[in-house]
Amino acid sequence: MVVIYLLGSVALIILLTTKLKVHPFVVLLLVAILYGIVSGMPLNQIITSVNNGFGNTMGGIGMIIILGVIIGAFLENSGGAYALAEKVLKFTGKKKIPFAMGIIGWFVSIPVFADSGFMLLSPLNKSLSKKAGISLAGSAIALALGLTAAHTLVPPTPGPIAAAHYLKADLGLVMLFGIFISLGALAISLIFVNKYVSKTYIDPSPDVSDEEILERLKSKPSALKSFIPIFVPIILIVISSLLSSVYGYKPEDYESFPIFIKILTFLGAPFMALLIGCFLSLTLPKKLETNMFSTDGWIGKALVDASSILLITGAGGIFGQVLRDSGIAVTLGETLSNVHISIWLPFLLAAAIKTAQGSSTVALITTASILAPMMSTLGFETEMQKAMVVIAIGAGSTVISHVNDSFFWVVTQLSGMDVKTGYRLHSLGTAVLGTSAAVLLFITYLILN
Repeated sequence: MVVIYLLGSVALIILLTTKLKVHPFVVLLLVAILYGIVSGMPLNQIITSVNNGFGNTMGGIGMIIILGVIIGAFLENSGGAYALAEKVLKFTGKKKIPFAMGIIGWFVSIPVFADSGFMLLSPLNKSLSKKAGISLAGSAIALALGLTAAHTLVPPTPGPIAAAHYLKADLGLVMLFGIFISLGALAISLIFVNKYVSKTYIDPSPDVSDEEILERLKSKPSALKSFIPIFVPIILIVISSLLSSVYGYKPEDYESFPIFIKILTFLGAPFMALLIGCFLSLTLPKKLETNMFSTDGWIGKALVDASSILLITGAGGIFGQVLRDSGIAVTLGETLSNVHISIWLPFLLAAAIKTAQGSSTVALITTASILAPMMSTLGFETEMQKAMVVIAIGAGSTVISHVNDSFFWVVTQLSGMDVKTGYRLHSLGTAVLGTSAAVLLFITYLILN
């Protein structure tokens, strides 16, 4: 019944947001509460889930969204984003921008969370699309899928690392399979983007006229200078991630770190890294003026833009938390764990849990914890098989990103998509990506076993 309630909730969200034009924040909040009631959750637990869902989501990515929007405002208004766009266009050409964004997203998301990566690269993506005269839909979805591919399949992102730990899989093998499978699946997904997604036109900068762009281009900074506010935060986050995942500097042992490591860990926290990016973005205008920081200036307008994204993303967190606390992941896990279908079992189990509750990381960890005691029974005993199971779980945790996933709202809101378009382009894109990864893995499994 909880699955039926979930399907009904998703249908209700689509109906209210697309047909009746109700604001997604209101819809997600009310549907989350309704789902909690009909699924039999204690009423006090629903209140706790709502508070935790919104608070945890805002605590996790709220400041990242705000700081990312501010960096984007300075990149866009100073002409820096267009300087970067010109430089990238020289290498890729107009027709290959979605391909370029997909590859850039893949690289960035290995150390950086997909939400943060999308926020950092969105200004560049919009500028490239505007300058090339192409739809934002193709480049935005290509970027989102590139970020998702690495986020779910390639360590040192937390999900694959945790899954490898639970299943006692060799991290080197997981990384090796993850790189090849994720790039292969991304290549297939970019064909889908080129043939289908790019046909939907979305204006990259509907509020910016060609005259305004020409004005910005007159005083634009160099491409190198414009790259620094994006590149430095990514490097800082990468260093922090490597210190944790490769060199063993875990957060719980912070007090024993050498002072230099403490500083790098502090600066590499996504919030601090993007704050540094904000300060670096202040070097982009030819002249820094106080009105840029006013309510009606660059920062004021950026914060107004961020407010809607924050509310909707937070509401998505509420819906996902209510689903998690309702026990739907456990129900699906217990049901599917009795099905013996080789390497497809971890994929389907993770896909069911991801689709039901929204978080790829939760899907990876939950599926791995369910399968860990059954690995020998299921016939997954060699190091290679264990690594492949981790990748299968990662592929499943990609399918399907929709309204209970905060990343869905980051992508759609920053790209000007309504919910219906988000389902048709982003959700379907993640289904193509995850399924492609599973098929490629299955072929590899047949060859190597």
